[in-house]
Amino acid sequence: MIGRVLLALALLVPAAPAHAAAPNTAAPAQAAAPPCDPPTPGQPGYLVADPDCELDGTPFTALPGAQVWTGVRDGAAYRIEKPQHWNGRLVVYAHGYRGNGTTVFVDNPALRAHYIERGFAWAASSYATNGYDVTQGVTDTRALIDVFRQATGTAARKVYITGASMGGHVTAVAIEKYPRTFAGAMPTCGVLGDVELFDYFLDTTVTAAALADVDVDFPATAAFGEQLGRIVAALGVRTGLTEAGRTWSGVVERRSGGERPGFDAALAYWNAASQGGAPFLFSFYPSLTAGSVDNKRTLYRSTDARRLSPAEWRLNAEVLRVRRTTTEDVPVIAGKPRVPVLSLHGIGDLFVPFSMEQYYARESGGRNFVSRAIRDITHCGFTQPELKQGFDDLVRWVETGRRPAGDAILDRRKVAEATFGCRFTIGVRGNYSPCPA
Repeated sequence: MIGRVLLALALLVPAAPAHAAAPNTAAPAQAAAPPCDPPTPGQPGYLVADPDCELDGTPFTALPGAQVWTGVRDGAAYRIEKPQHWNGRLVVYAHGYRGNGTTVFVDNPALRAHYIERGFAWAASSYATNGYDVTQGVTDTRALIDVFRQATGTAARKVYITGASMGGHVTAVAIEKYPRTFAGAMPTCGVLGDVELFDYFLDTTVTAAALADVDVDFPATAAFGEQLGRIVAALGVRTGLTEAGRTWSGVVERRSGGERPGFDAALAYWNAASQGGAPFLFSFYPSLTAGSVDNKRTLYRSTDARRLSPAEWRLNAEVLRVRRTTTEDVPVIAGKPRVPVLSLHGIGDLFVPFSMEQYYARESGGRNFVSRAIRDITHCGFTQPELKQGFDDLVRWVETGRRPAGDAILDRRKVAEATFGCRFTIGVRGNYSPCPA
């Protein structure tokens, strides 16, 4: 089910030999790049892109003062990079969702250069499959630790794990499933609320339908396109929000993290985005299947008043209700990390909403979890300084025991303040005013 939701968007097989490149101690010479090998067969139904090349055909080469290894193991491509002056630490990187294509490929973490500069080695996997396959992501990301040992001839003394978006889901599951394997974790823009993400996709559509007085079916039928046209018109999603549209906006704001700065601009940004011809926030509804999502007991609010308004009573009485019967496609995150976890999330991200952080924080009770809010409306739109600061603070936490600062993401009043997210945002994005100096 989950693979379809995101349609738009033990080592039994001998490993292919790793390719090691000599350390790069100077700027790369202007030599002709070797041709890329064509994709090779991987797991059934999949091809594996050459890990020695980027998708655009440029070669993957070592940074100055580092050495790289590449290869394919159990149908998953991998890359490893280790600095000459290695500190004994390894970072394994879990990539995000890549659609349902039949070619898997590996890429580099955003902090690649920073890791090498700080003496960390890193490793990344393509995973053997695509789709929203968190279980495969966990398996192949953990396997990188042994791949690193075999390829480099050295074992890491400590292993950190990081991942973006679906890779954040992989990260959170991995540290719970293998609590003694990892020293610390840094999910970014991560799906830390597991099935709650897909419930949110349900919420955005069924509340809009109720407010527009349009009956929709679940699962969606062939009539959904016509129904959606009437919903969009009644709410003014494309032309300027109507009264019903403003109520829907309030509902989405609270379902995605609560009243917070920049939300109106964020909603306009995501409404303007289209997927399959539909406004983005409605585009997932046709792919949700019976039994996969739940809003049976969800209380929808469009304000923070102490009591429900007549409009809120009416919405909750009229909204389509569905019940989950299975979670087999989505590994559940218990929210009980036994290692330090430092997370970053954009407060205007409405694809993987900020509420994912809040779910995780509630489950963990704040134990071993620090969350930092970033003033950005895109998905995973972090700056290098924000990522570097987060990683360095995580490492300091792991190595010294000194817990770093974070944001009070469960304090509704703090989240609603005009300056929320200023503390750890480095650089001003459009639609957000500069933070006080």
